[in-house]
Amino acid sequence: MADYTPKERLYRALRKQPVDRMPAVCFTQTGTVEQMEACGAFWPEAHEDAQKMATLAEAGHTVVGFEAIRLPFDITAEAELFGCGIKAGTKEQQPSVIKHSVSTLEDLEKLREYTLDEGRVSKVLEAVKIVAEKYGSELPIIGSMIGPFSLAQHINGDAWFGNLFTGSEIVPALLEFCSDFNVAYAKAMVANGADTIAIIDPTASYELIGGEFYDKYAVPYQKKIVDAMKELDVATVLHICGNTTNGLAIMEKTGVEAISVDQKVDMATAVGNVENALIVGNIDPVAVLWNGTPETVEEACKKVLDAGVGLLTIGCGTVSMTPTVNLQKMIECAKNFTY
Repeated sequence: MADYTPKERLYRALRKQPVDRMPAVCFTQTGTVEQMEACGAFWPEAHEDAQKMATLAEAGHTVVGFEAIRLPFDITAEAELFGCGIKAGTKEQQPSVIKHSVSTLEDLEKLREYTLDEGRVSKVLEAVKIVAEKYGSELPIIGSMIGPFSLAQHINGDAWFGNLFTGSEIVPALLEFCSDFNVAYAKAMVANGADTIAIIDPTASYELIGGEFYDKYAVPYQKKIVDAMKELDVATVLHICGNTTNGLAIMEKTGVEAISVDQKVDMATAVGNVENALIVGNIDPVAVLWNGTPETVEEACKKVLDAGVGLLTIGCGTVSMTPTVNLQKMIECAKNFTY
């Protein structure tokens, strides 16, 4: 079988086409303090400055060894664009949403004149362009964004789940608004050089809302993004936190090429619960990658590989204090695996 560039390899693997070996990539956040110290680009500045964001994202490849560049590192830039208050975070901690912006349909109407040329989303797009111009011919460029359900929750705040369970009219209105934004944002990432889109939708978890609500309030809106990307021949990867085992068949209805599962999911069961989607994951980011050793990482990787994972990677976002050697051991295990 022919050798492939990392870009070709991931393209084929996500579409279940034959490849020479497993790609070694990460679809969730990649930034660590050791990378920051190696490349000189630190959080929180690397969330806001396009060049520093690109430099730190690049370190995931040049320092750690991932065969892709994935950015940004958090899921709050989108909420900030729509008026939410953000706590900036630190070198070790990501930003977080601390104030919400929409309580009524009238509040929502005030947000409709947004542009992608402002706020941190514009810096993300600029950073995508920087890394794509440097690496895009050989490496996959993975653009990441918060999914529509979780973005709606960020914007609506504590009222979101109450509105969801009472059937408030603000729920579909917000979901339509957020998914339309997601489509526009994803298209802009692709225009700037991204070739894969990761949709991170943590609060759409089966554990939180169950299958009926996920099918009604998440699938149609996530599918809008997926459908738009299929038209551009861009693969999508959907990550939802928690034990999504019983919801995988519903998640697959979105049409994504791959579903990223976290460490709570039994890999063998997950692989058996889908028909077409590639299951990726699910090395524990805390117990194994942060607090483990290369030896325990290798042991965990073997179990996940033996269970039939489609693509070995991290089960959730990388903890910022994760040792580089542990990530490199996971990458080694992936690269040594042939399908």
